[in-house]
Amino acid sequence: MQIISHRGYWLQKPQRNLPEAFHRSFDLGFGTETDVRDVAGQLVISHDMPVGGELTLEELLAIMAGRNLPLAINIKADGMAQALAKTFARYGHTNWFAFDMAVPDMRSYFHANVITYTRLSEVEPSPAWIEKAAGVWLDGFEGEWFSSQVIGDLLSQGKQVQPPLSLRCPARLPTSTSSEP
Repeated sequence: MQIISHRGYWLQKPQRNLPEAFHRSFDLGFGTETDVRDVAGQLVISHDMPVGGELTLEELLAIMAGRNLPLAINIKADGMAQALAKTFARYGHTNWFAFDMAVPDMRSYFHANVITYTRLSEVEPSPAWIEKAAGVWLDGFEGEWFSSQVIGDLLSQGKQVQPPLSLRCPARLPTSTSSEP
């Protein structure tokens, strides 16, 4: 389990997914979760529909400048597996995984040898492709529904686990397969 920032280390909501938030996160030694879409042949960082002027994935990797910090890439459009794999390879960045893509599109990530996480949430109690996924992105749409036991069970299956740390003190999360709180 790794502690990462969410759309960079922002201090005010308008800073999310902006260069200053990514600089802050990376300079402090934290990786980040961010959202990637494709627009006119480019991979851009954008949680919502792009309006123009979004940071590109290449610009984000340039900000990271050789620091192989963890990147959790939230997939916002289908068909990007090969382009993502090539971009990360070109920048020599190996500490990343993709998650939250459409279930049928997950196959293309497995075929491209991209480290892929499935999602487990209170509305998705049966994670897709759990046997092939390297890890599980735990999500909570209505709050913290999962227990330390859920995390421990996933860890005991050999899965990496990324819980929503905004909901829980990291010190209370298990770091092994023990089921203690």
